[in-house]
Amino acid sequence: MGLFWILLLSRVYALAWGQGVYAPANAQIVHSGAACNVKDDNMSERIYTIKEGDTLVLQCIVKGHPRPQVRWTKTAGSASDKFQETSIYNETLRIEGIQRVQGGRYYCKADNGVGVAAIKSIRVDVQYLDIPVLTVHQTISDVRGSYYQEKTVFLRCTVNSNPPARFIWKRGDMLIEQSKDNGVDIYEPLYTQGETKVLKLKNLRPKDFADYTCQVSVRNVCNIKDKSVTFRLTNATSPPMIRLSVNDTVVVDPGQDVRITCEVTAGFPLPIVTWSRYPGPLPLSAQVRGESLILRAVTPADAGFYNCTAVNNVGNPARKNVNLVVRTMSNLTFQITPDSNKDSETIQMGRDLKLSCHVDATPQDKVNYTWYKNGAPVFNSDSLILLRSDPDMAPGTSSLEIVDMKFRDLATYSCMASFSGSTVRELRVDVNISQNSVSPPVLTVPPGRQAVSVREGGNAELVCLVVDGKPRPPILWSRTEKDLLMPSGKPTVETPDGRLRLKNVSRDMMGAYRCQTAPYNGLNIKRREAQVQLNVQYPPILDPVFQDVRSRNYQMVTLRCTILRSNPPRLTDIRWFRNGDFIRMPMPDLKETPELKFKLEPTNNGSYECRVSNTEGTSACTFNVSAQPYNAEFYFDTPNPVRILKGNNYSYNLQWTQKDPDATDRIIGYWINVRKNKQNLLSKQIDLKGKAPEKGVLMSYAVSDLKIPLSYEVRLAPITTYSTGDYVSRIIQYSEPYTYPRPSDHVCGFEDERICGFSQDRSDIFDWTRQNHLTQNPKRSANTGPDTDRSGTKEGYYMYIEASRPRTQGDKALLLSPLFNITSSKGPKGRVPYCVSFYYHMKGKHIGTLNVYLRVRSIASVDRAMWTKSGHQGPDWKKAFFDVTPSGPFQIVFEGIRGSGFEGDIAIDDVSITRGECKQQNTVANAGKTVLIGGSHPLPLAKWLAFGLSCFVSLLFR
Repeated sequence: MGLFWILLLSRVYALAWGQGVYAPANAQIVHSGAACNVKDDNMSERIYTIKEGDTLVLQCIVKGHPRPQVRWTKTAGSASDKFQETSIYNETLRIEGIQRVQGGRYYCKADNGVGVAAIKSIRVDVQYLDIPVLTVHQTISDVRGSYYQEKTVFLRCTVNSNPPARFIWKRGDMLIEQSKDNGVDIYEPLYTQGETKVLKLKNLRPKDFADYTCQVSVRNVCNIKDKSVTFRLTNATSPPMIRLSVNDTVVVDPGQDVRITCEVTAGFPLPIVTWSRYPGPLPLSAQVRGESLILRAVTPADAGFYNCTAVNNVGNPARKNVNLVVRTMSNLTFQITPDSNKDSETIQMGRDLKLSCHVDATPQDKVNYTWYKNGAPVFNSDSLILLRSDPDMAPGTSSLEIVDMKFRDLATYSCMASFSGSTVRELRVDVNISQNSVSPPVLTVPPGRQAVSVREGGNAELVCLVVDGKPRPPILWSRTEKDLLMPSGKPTVETPDGRLRLKNVSRDMMGAYRCQTAPYNGLNIKRREAQVQLNVQYPPILDPVFQDVRSRNYQMVTLRCTILRSNPPRLTDIRWFRNGDFIRMPMPDLKETPELKFKLEPTNNGSYECRVSNTEGTSACTFNVSAQPYNAEFYFDTPNPVRILKGNNYSYNLQWTQKDPDATDRIIGYWINVRKNKQNLLSKQIDLKGKAPEKGVLMSYAVSDLKIPLSYEVRLAPITTYSTGDYVSRIIQYSEPYTYPRPSDHVCGFEDERICGFSQDRSDIFDWTRQNHLTQNPKRSANTGPDTDRSGTKEGYYMYIEASRPRTQGDKALLLSPLFNITSSKGPKGRVPYCVSFYYHMKGKHIGTLNVYLRVRSIASVDRAMWTKSGHQGPDWKKAFFDVTPSGPFQIVFEGIRGSGFEGDIAIDDVSITRGECKQQNTVANAGKTVLIGGSHPLPLAKWLAFGLSCFVSLLFR
């Protein structure tokens, strides 16, 4: 199970002292989930085997003070995306419905900042068996020229499993054995995914046309049943072939219906056709009807590759793809490029001029551009050159070049983008070319707007205007620091009017912003740019925001409030307050760190506040100044320090340390208060007898006379000469020691919800129920079932089976003990024996049967009946016990079988599994007392003589 360090005290007194700060002790991992097996490998690492779909529960038990923080991490496999990225901080790791990818090595790491962290690992092995997949492949080849043909068939059976599966081939109901049939060959191919076995049928014979079954097995590990698949081989068996009703690429307008048919042209058995899409799943509106895929009123989001696949497990699947393109068109822009060879920025007669037009479209290469001059179509000529795709521009851009510009070329030019034969609306942009209509832009920031100041949380407007130039292009905004994005999260933001509006401004938006003319919808020349500074103002940022200050009475205390940042940096006021009242004092220097010094007395304890202001607001440092001692800090230990006493009582060793005991006046004792349901059961002062607490030194107090299995609230407060500290509380509860993975002398009374690691069997009809007198159904039958637990207390729990409806005769409920991970080591006289002891209650005229089995874990689990009892056994709890000599890891299984009617509740309690043979005596429990009712083995003669002699002497001297 691994190393588990325990702090041992030589003796325990009502008040004990010892070192109280501990690094986390070496951790221990225990489980309470549905484990199939837990064992140690050759590297002394525990391996936890579990069936896929069951619940994994791992608990990390660790000691240390202050209480360690436990963190679970994982390697060797991926538990889940979430689990990989973030560790789980909890003592218990629980994974419902565990999957195969969640197997691997799990680490629990405990750290409390003292010494070296404790780390323990366990390897989780997830067992599974998928349904096998059987595919058929054929080959036909000439043998010895053209005398005859040999037809060979390969039946390939593939399965994913853990552990590796065993394969069995059958023809009909007959097992196929390679050694007894020369016409078959069974082998394992190389380089296959998963586990694969191939059945080769050489040169097909008439008897080879039959039903073939591939059966896979993992030998019932984790109770995983065998699985199989069957294929009928005939002389008509053939692979699938398909053809599409449309071309490889389909281009449609938005709103159209699309129907694609994937016709099966060959294949036996009849292939199954499926449709898929890349990227992403099929649209929600998609309908699959037989071999056809129907898309209603398509949108641009429906575009993508649609895949048709036909499978009949013969040969390779047949696949066809269709690329569905939905036409879209938006954002038509233009550019005016003066003669680039002359570095010109204006239109000049006798020089060249280029007009460009671009639209964002799908498909981009299907866009038709049409140019017009004063409304008339433009055709290629010596002075006007049309470029459908301009190589100097972005792909999909059309240009019109005006060569050696003349006065006749001054006109309004229009560019129209459209799809041929489409209902998508065409887009058009007009550009007026005249001597006065085109001029370079002039970009400027209005006077006084080069720097904009705004209070944090407010709104701001940055302005950058085109004051001259035709046509006026839009303005693009970006941050001057290239790694910073705009508040919208984009690198640039376009503004048609040059005004950038920012809402809810924060200090991280502060900085310089660049504005530039866009290279489109205007002159395509060197871009104009300017800058605007955004200044975000906020009240002072102070440290500390809050501080708890403790001091002895009649000592000087200094409070200091540090100003970290302020915008504007100039302060306007500094004031000190005590409990909300202004402290009159000389005006502090606004350039110095605010500071307050005073002598602490019982009368001036309280809340002190330093308020610092600038023109944007006021911030405060708050100090809670007190001579009150700090709280005690409980020592959380696992397992709980519980001691079982006589009379169904227990004691709890409460342990704590005192936080910074020297910070305040001397601590002379503690008030301890024990409560149940908010009623005080104990209230007393713990006297330290002149020994003051020391930092990091552990103190303890034994709280006794607590009733099993009740829990209690314990409150603790330190006491000084002048004051009492605040109470801290914790819940202490009875907790049965966890016996896994080796038997112990502890008796499991099912008093806590973990039920000592017992678990319900998933393969039975119904479950055992944990119950006590207080949780019983008030309408239950009075003629069956126990009133209390074995000890006779109403609060005590037990496990029972409920015989009422919907249970019927013969229904079974199985309760499994933890898996005791012993080895098969032998003692001097053979295998080591273990004693199984428990109490049972079988009262009622319809009582069925209680069976107890020994389940030994190996390759396959085997249950051996060890004890049984049927029918009414009276109103009392009775004790039963027996010896077992397991050959390896084992569990004890309690099986309750429902009898003929509802008066058949069966209960068990106080189960123990201990090393060594049982002490041979039977007992019956009644009203919390145990009475002997006879022994299984007679006493030796010498003991009978000694017993008789003692009776004689007693009578002689009476």
